[in-house]
Amino acid sequence: MNDIFLLRLLKSGDKQAFKLLFDSYFEALCRFMYIYLGNKQDAEEIAIDIFMYLWENREKIEIKLTFKGYLFQTARNRCLNALRDRKNTLAIDEISGTEIPQADMGSPLEMEELSRLIEEAVLSLPGRCHEIFVKSREEKLTNQEIADEMNISVKTVEAQITKALKRIREFLGEQYYYLF
Repeated sequence: MNDIFLLRLLKSGDKQAFKLLFDSYFEALCRFMYIYLGNKQDAEEIAIDIFMYLWENREKIEIKLTFKGYLFQTARNRCLNALRDRKNTLAIDEISGTEIPQADMGSPLEMEELSRLIEEAVLSLPGRCHEIFVKSREEKLTNQEIADEMNISVKTVEAQITKALKRIREFLGEQYYYLF
Protein backbone atom coordinates (compact mmCIF):
# COMPACT_ATOMS: atom_id res chain seq x y z
CA MET A 1 0.00 0.00 0.00
CA ASN A 2 1.26 3.46 -0.73
CA ASP A 3 1.48 6.30 1.77
CA ILE A 4 -1.28 8.39 0.17
CA PHE A 5 -3.78 5.58 0.54
CA LEU A 6 -2.63 4.89 4.10
CA LEU A 7 -2.97 8.59 4.97
CA ARG A 8 -6.57 8.59 3.75
CA LEU A 9 -7.28 5.58 5.92
CA LEU A 10 -5.45 7.20 8.84
CA LYS A 11 -7.57 10.35 8.57
CA SER A 12 -10.67 8.19 8.92
CA GLY A 13 -9.25 6.62 12.10
CA ASP A 14 -7.93 3.34 10.70
CA LYS A 15 -5.56 1.96 13.35
CA GLN A 16 -4.09 -0.62 10.98
CA ALA A 17 -3.04 2.14 8.55
CA PHE A 18 -1.42 4.00 11.43
CA LYS A 19 0.44 0.84 12.46
CA LEU A 20 1.68 0.29 8.90
CA LEU A 21 2.98 3.87 8.69
CA PHE A 22 4.56 3.57 12.14
CA ASP A 23 6.25 0.27 11.25
CA SER A 24 7.46 1.68 7.92
CA TYR A 25 9.06 4.86 9.26
CA PHE A 26 9.76 4.61 13.00
CA GLU A 27 13.21 3.03 12.79
CA ALA A 28 14.47 5.30 10.00
CA LEU A 29 13.11 8.34 11.83
CA CYS A 30 14.97 7.32 15.00
CA ARG A 31 18.24 6.84 13.10
CA PHE A 32 17.81 10.23 11.45
CA MET A 33 17.17 11.99 14.77
CA TYR A 34 20.04 10.16 16.42
CA ILE A 35 22.38 12.02 14.07
CA TYR A 36 21.17 15.31 15.55
CA LEU A 37 20.73 14.25 19.16
CA GLY A 38 23.40 11.59 19.75
CA ASN A 39 21.03 9.86 22.14
CA LYS A 40 18.95 6.84 21.14
CA GLN A 41 16.40 7.23 23.91
CA ASP A 42 15.76 10.90 23.11
CA ALA A 43 15.38 10.05 19.42
CA GLU A 44 12.88 7.29 20.18
CA GLU A 45 10.87 9.51 22.54
CA ILE A 46 10.61 12.28 19.96
CA ALA A 47 9.67 9.78 17.24
CA ILE A 48 6.90 8.42 19.45
CA ASP A 49 5.74 11.99 20.17
CA ILE A 50 5.60 12.70 16.44
CA PHE A 51 3.48 9.63 15.77
CA MET A 52 1.23 10.39 18.77
CA TYR A 53 0.73 13.91 17.41
CA LEU A 54 -0.02 12.45 13.99
CA TRP A 55 -2.67 10.12 15.43
CA GLU A 56 -4.25 12.75 17.66
CA ASN A 57 -4.39 15.35 14.88
CA ARG A 58 -4.96 12.99 11.95
CA GLU A 59 -8.16 14.69 10.81
CA LYS A 60 -6.65 18.15 10.44
CA ILE A 61 -3.09 17.44 9.28
CA GLU A 62 -2.41 18.63 5.75
CA ILE A 63 0.62 17.07 4.07
CA LYS A 64 1.79 19.13 1.11
CA LEU A 65 4.55 16.94 -0.36
CA THR A 66 5.14 13.37 0.74
CA PHE A 67 4.44 11.69 4.03
CA LYS A 68 8.13 10.81 4.35
CA GLY A 69 9.08 14.45 3.71
CA TYR A 70 6.54 15.60 6.30
CA LEU A 71 7.85 13.15 8.91
CA PHE A 72 11.50 13.95 8.42
CA GLN A 73 10.92 17.72 8.34
CA THR A 74 8.90 17.42 11.55
CA ALA A 75 11.66 15.29 13.08
CA ARG A 76 14.32 17.80 12.07
CA ASN A 77 12.35 20.66 13.61
CA ARG A 78 11.76 18.71 16.83
CA CYS A 79 15.46 17.85 17.04
CA LEU A 80 16.48 21.46 16.57
CA ASN A 81 14.03 22.48 19.30
CA ALA A 82 15.40 19.77 21.60
CA LEU A 83 18.97 20.89 20.94
CA ARG A 84 18.02 24.50 21.60
CA ASP A 85 16.37 23.50 24.86
CA ARG A 86 19.32 21.29 25.79
CA LYS A 87 21.72 24.15 25.03
CA ASN A 88 19.79 26.39 27.36
CA THR A 89 20.05 23.87 30.20
CA LEU A 90 23.60 22.48 29.87
CA ALA A 91 26.72 24.39 30.74
CA ILE A 92 29.68 24.02 28.42
CA ASP A 93 31.80 22.32 31.09
CA GLU A 94 29.08 19.69 31.53
CA ILE A 95 29.40 18.52 27.95
CA SER A 96 33.09 19.00 27.27
CA GLY A 97 34.82 15.70 26.83
CA THR A 98 31.53 13.95 26.13
CA GLU A 99 31.86 11.65 23.18
CA ILE A 100 28.86 11.42 20.91
CA PRO A 101 28.42 7.88 19.62
CA GLN A 102 28.09 7.32 15.91
CA ALA A 103 24.63 6.72 14.47
CA ASP A 104 23.89 3.41 12.84
CA MET A 105 22.99 4.69 9.39
CA GLY A 106 23.60 1.43 7.60
CA SER A 107 26.72 -0.24 6.37
CA PRO A 108 30.02 1.63 6.02
CA LEU A 109 29.67 1.10 2.27
CA GLU A 110 26.29 2.90 2.29
CA MET A 111 27.75 5.75 4.32
CA GLU A 112 30.72 5.99 1.97
CA GLU A 113 28.34 6.12 -1.01
CA LEU A 114 26.24 8.83 0.66
CA SER A 115 29.37 10.87 1.42
CA ARG A 116 30.49 10.51 -2.18
CA LEU A 117 27.06 11.61 -3.44
CA ILE A 118 27.02 14.66 -1.17
CA GLU A 119 30.54 15.61 -2.23
CA GLU A 120 29.58 15.21 -5.88
CA ALA A 121 26.44 17.31 -5.33
CA VAL A 122 28.46 20.11 -3.71
CA LEU A 123 31.07 19.99 -6.47
CA SER A 124 28.33 20.30 -9.08
CA LEU A 125 27.24 23.69 -7.73
CA PRO A 126 28.03 26.65 -9.99
CA GLY A 127 31.03 28.89 -9.12
CA ARG A 128 29.86 31.53 -6.66
CA CYS A 129 27.13 29.31 -5.24
CA HIS A 130 29.72 26.58 -4.54
CA GLU A 131 32.14 29.05 -2.97
CA ILE A 132 29.50 30.51 -0.65
CA PHE A 133 28.17 27.07 0.34
CA VAL A 134 31.67 25.80 1.18
CA LYS A 135 32.41 28.90 3.27
CA SER A 136 29.15 28.39 5.12
CA ARG A 137 29.25 24.64 5.72
CA GLU A 138 32.90 23.65 5.68
CA GLU A 139 34.62 26.82 6.88
CA LYS A 140 31.72 27.50 9.31
CA LEU A 141 31.57 31.20 8.46
CA THR A 142 28.42 33.15 9.29
CA ASN A 143 26.41 34.74 6.51
CA GLN A 144 27.68 38.15 7.60
CA GLU A 145 31.32 36.99 7.53
CA ILE A 146 30.84 35.55 4.05
CA ALA A 147 29.17 38.76 2.85
CA ASP A 148 32.00 40.88 4.26
CA GLU A 149 34.72 38.63 2.84
CA MET A 150 33.16 38.47 -0.63
CA ASN A 151 31.93 42.08 -0.62
CA ILE A 152 28.30 41.08 -1.26
CA SER A 153 25.08 41.50 0.71
CA VAL A 154 23.89 39.08 3.38
CA LYS A 155 20.71 38.59 1.31
CA THR A 156 22.84 37.41 -1.62
CA VAL A 157 24.61 34.94 0.67
CA GLU A 158 21.25 33.64 1.97
CA ALA A 159 19.88 33.33 -1.57
CA GLN A 160 22.96 31.42 -2.75
CA ILE A 161 22.84 29.01 0.20
CA THR A 162 19.14 28.41 -0.44
CA LYS A 163 19.92 27.79 -4.10
CA ALA A 164 22.74 25.40 -3.14
CA LEU A 165 20.53 23.40 -0.78
CA LYS A 166 17.80 23.14 -3.40
CA ARG A 167 20.26 21.88 -6.03
CA ILE A 168 21.81 19.40 -3.59
CA ARG A 169 18.34 18.06 -2.69
CA GLU A 170 17.54 17.66 -6.38
CA PHE A 171 20.89 15.96 -7.01
CA LEU A 172 20.42 13.48 -4.15
CA GLY A 173 16.79 12.74 -5.01
CA GLU A 174 13.97 11.69 -2.71
CA GLN A 175 15.91 9.00 -0.87
CA TYR A 176 18.08 11.59 0.95
CA TYR A 177 15.81 14.64 0.69
CA TYR A 178 15.56 14.99 4.47
CA LEU A 179 19.32 15.53 4.88
CA PHE A 180 19.31 19.05 3.43
